Amino acid sequence: MAHNHHHHVSPDAGDRRVFLAIVVNVALTVVQIVGGIFAGSLALIADALHNLSDAVALAIAFGARKIARRPADSDMTFGYGRIEIVAALINYVTLIVIGLYLVYEAVLRFISPEGVDGWLVVIIAAVALVIDLATALLTYAMSKNSMNIRAAFLHNVADALGSVAVIIAGTLIILFDWRLIDPAVTLLIAGYILWQSFAEIGPVIRILMLGSPPGIDPDEVLACVRTTEGVQDIHHAHLWMMGEHETALDAHLVIAPGAWARADAVKEQVKKRLEQGFDIRHSTLELECSCHACDTPITYGHDGCRTG
Repeated sequence: MAHNHHHHVSPDAGDRRVFLAIVVNVALTVVQIVGGIFAGSLALIADALHNLSDAVALAIAFGARKIARRPADSDMTFGYGRIEIVAALINYVTLIVIGLYLVYEAVLRFISPEGVDGWLVVIIAAVALVIDLATALLTYAMSKNSMNIRAAFLHNVADALGSVAVIIAGTLIILFDWRLIDPAVTLLIAGYILWQSFAEIGPVIRILMLGSPPGIDPDEVLACVRTTEGVQDIHHAHLWMMGEHETALDAHLVIAPGAWARADAVKEQVKKRLEQGFDIRHSTLELECSCHACDTPITYGHDGCRTG
């Protein structure tokens, strides 16, 4: 059974942290790109592009956090909370595109190696490492509750690892003039970006596709409902995630023979068990008398319901 306990950072404090992280990341990106151009280091530019994606991800998350707080209205009857999921999808798709571009550039650099200023690479990457770690600390607390912020936090951790790799590459260039180490490190950074993005984009797509929550067994949910006193059966069930932390259920609830007079009380008991056992706080249950239940019931989904 699923029980979620979330410890949230206050919205205003969270907004300030995210905004500060955006400013820091943008400044760092500019320094890395300029430094990468002057040093001739593709690895440093790769790290900068990943860092820029972090800044963009944080900016999108910042806007999404603001929009998500709007109350439901006639246009968005479920509210605006899912905008954060859409933002996460945009961020991961962008990362995948960047990762593929870096692979392409690294292959070209393997074919035509260029000179690299190792000292400039090491100095800028060292500064980037400190800033990446500081940015990760700014978003760490919020990353436990938000898919968007967690994505940005993981990106910053990846940036820190990328900076370490760039420092190692720059050191090897200084000591041994290994020019191919630069595109090799670029491939490592690109590979990590792609691996991370493909690993994280699945849960985002699952929510947008109205998939059942990965931490809840739908069969267990329905079994719990069926064992409630006064319930004969449950069918035509839809179990989905309204947002990252909001699970919803809608279904047809068949009231057992002789229990129709207290059908409302049975429904409330079912709702109570759903909330206590599975943290399902939003449930819509269509009541059916056992004498007039659907004659073609299916467990999940809905293909029409004819009553006898």
